[in-house]
Amino acid sequence: MDLSDLLTRTEGKTLEFKRDLSSPRGVLRSLVAFANTAGGVLVIGVEDGTRHVRGVPDAFDLEERLANLVSDTIAPRIVPDIGIVPWRGTQLVAVEVYPSPTRPHHVRQEGPDNGVYVRVGSTNRRADADLIAEMRRYAQGGSYDEQATPEYGAGAIDLPAVAEAYSGIRKIASADLETLRVVTPHQGRLVPTVGGLLLFGRDQERLQLFPDAWIQAGRFLGTDKSLIVDQAEIRTNLVHAVEDALDFVRKHSLHGADIGPVRRADRWNLPPVAVREAIVNAVAHADYRQHGAPIRIAVFDDRLEVENPGLLQFGLTVDDIRRGVSKLRNRVIGRVFHSLRLIEQWGSGIQRMTTACLDAGLPPPDLEEIGARFRVTLWTQGAQLPALDARDRAILAAVPTRGAPTTAIAEAIGLSTRATRTRLLRLVDRGVLREVGSGPRDPQRRYFRAL
Repeated sequence: MDLSDLLTRTEGKTLEFKRDLSSPRGVLRSLVAFANTAGGVLVIGVEDGTRHVRGVPDAFDLEERLANLVSDTIAPRIVPDIGIVPWRGTQLVAVEVYPSPTRPHHVRQEGPDNGVYVRVGSTNRRADADLIAEMRRYAQGGSYDEQATPEYGAGAIDLPAVAEAYSGIRKIASADLETLRVVTPHQGRLVPTVGGLLLFGRDQERLQLFPDAWIQAGRFLGTDKSLIVDQAEIRTNLVHAVEDALDFVRKHSLHGADIGPVRRADRWNLPPVAVREAIVNAVAHADYRQHGAPIRIAVFDDRLEVENPGLLQFGLTVDDIRRGVSKLRNRVIGRVFHSLRLIEQWGSGIQRMTTACLDAGLPPPDLEEIGARFRVTLWTQGAQLPALDARDRAILAAVPTRGAPTTAIAEAIGLSTRATRTRLLRLVDRGVLREVGSGPRDPQRRYFRAL
């Protein structure tokens, strides 16, 4: 564990500092939240606000107390790595927790209904019943949109809408609906799945069961939400909703036109590929269990925000998805979107979005977990980046928010360490990357994106 690296970072989804163990309940909640979400490291002996290293008076005693606490008060049991870390004449205790396959975990004293926590940013949030149910489904290998809706029959699926969606791609037979899990067997008959209704359900049944599964779109004047000049409520099925949302953004994102010898070509102030990826990802990964939480699209003078209900899937961080790691929340929606060619390759959406922005001279997209929602921000203001070739863009995509050493970047892009080092220095000179280390010979120096 590289303590010097941890001390340069702020608290977040996978990192927390504690001055001491005077409040065991707060520590236990953090460890439960790490296990339930994406793992993390808790360091005892560091002030959380200033990151001032105070150390602990008796590290061996604290290590033993903490091991007993974890064993006795968290269920199901987790087995974290607990170690003593020396630091400049003092000692700290660090606890590393890994994402757990046996979630949901809870604090025994608070019970399995009230003692389950997840990590949201740098805070621990008590999980509600729906989130706990999602953890159990995830642990069992299932997804919410694969669940049957026995209150409806297969006739709730709008077959003309299915045929229209696949028009020009392939013909869809009744057996294909079951293969795609649009419908599923239930007590001797075929019924729609949750995903099937969301994708192709007739309006009456779909809106009755999922009144909050819609897209709220708005165009705002300026850079905040004080003045709205246009808005739309998109309540069509999810396949149509993607195109309707794209039309709304297209309506408000035209920047100018290129006049050619034959015809005029409209020009967007955002890369169409990036906009499509942002909207498709939001629809495919939204948590449709949440009430009063539609997908939101906001167009401002300087940016586009696309926000969906639901945190990242369990075990994922923002750095993971930047590297192309993907875990689908909605398997039926993902399977259908892939067959419709709305999703080209699993896990490549964020990287394709980033490449499109960089190619257009724009900053890479901002990716954030905000409350119980996930937001992608695409900026329309040029980043004035120097021209980057494919290898340079691969390097930028491989550098996580917390930075990375040369060896990790080299492994990610498939170049030798020496060749990667040469390119990294060139990108530092051009202001694209920052280099952080004690000196040019520091083997632990790391590289960060400058933008």
